[in-house]
Amino acid sequence: MNDLKALRKWMQLGAAGAALVGLLGAAVPATSGDYEGSPQVAEFVAEMTRDYGFAGEQLVDLFREVERKQSILDAISRPAERVKTWKEYRPIFITPARIQKGVNFWNQHADALARAEKEYGVPAQVIVAIIGVETFYGGNTGNFRVIDALSTLGFDYPPRADFFRKQLKEFLLLAREEQVDPLVLKGSYAGAMGLPQFMPSSFRSFAVDFDGDGHIDIWSNPVDAIGSVASYFKRHGWVAGGRVVSRAQVRGERVDEGLTQGLDPVKNVGDLRALGWASSEALRDDVPVTAFKLEGDEGAEYWMGLPNFYVITRYNRSVMYAMSVHQLSELLVNARGGR
Repeated sequence: MNDLKALRKWMQLGAAGAALVGLLGAAVPATSGDYEGSPQVAEFVAEMTRDYGFAGEQLVDLFREVERKQSILDAISRPAERVKTWKEYRPIFITPARIQKGVNFWNQHADALARAEKEYGVPAQVIVAIIGVETFYGGNTGNFRVIDALSTLGFDYPPRADFFRKQLKEFLLLAREEQVDPLVLKGSYAGAMGLPQFMPSSFRSFAVDFDGDGHIDIWSNPVDAIGSVASYFKRHGWVAGGRVVSRAQVRGERVDEGLTQGLDPVKNVGDLRALGWASSEALRDDVPVTAFKLEGDEGAEYWMGLPNFYVITRYNRSVMYAMSVHQLSELLVNARGGR
């Protein structure tokens, strides 16, 4: 998305533009498309008209412009890649180029990052690391029209149709609220959007107008993206000043009994201590943890993920993703001379 402000200015001109803003914030020419006559789309249009006050005829016109993308169905149906070990996964995201560009991004937006840290309690380096891992600081935000992605998956991918149809609903609502053209906004093949790759429901729940211009733009406005990531973390329970992980030393035959199944912190430090885990930091026995083992360059690594680690996994449900974000954040601090 290159210029949301120009789009909004255009949409405010003339009676015709005003009428379309009342629907979606979009001009929608009536042409034949992949979803014309689809019973599923007709049902969806009826729901949006009944429950959210959209104009049915104009929604029908909108869907005439929507394209079914086989490449999206191929991507989401592709057999899962062999699960990488940590020593294979880490170099994908922890690179000199990502660190250097992260430092540049931090320096360029230092004021916004400092304000986000003050208001939400989320460290600047964590915000920068999220944007760095997700989109290389905005360099790779996706080239699919969001409405194509969500429609393709909502109407032609039965395994997760309900989820993506809900996201399509949220997307049309945010397009109306933000007065932007739903045919223009782009994202990933799964409909994730902008520098922080928010799904539409996350956008409507957690994104913020951090620069105070009256609109939320996570596509081309890094300030709004920064505030929105901080808002997301705060709302998911980030503890200001709290640690993220603690490396553990283990001994005995029962240590692997302490490993967490899934991500939820169902054990605490005391439980792990009884199974042969020892933390390098002083931690209370009642601190909940996600306990995991990674295969690093020098063998097995045992880690205790603390409450803030669990918050990172709310952004992406992966231990290795959360560790990449955390370690990148530490390297960014070091690269800035500890500032």
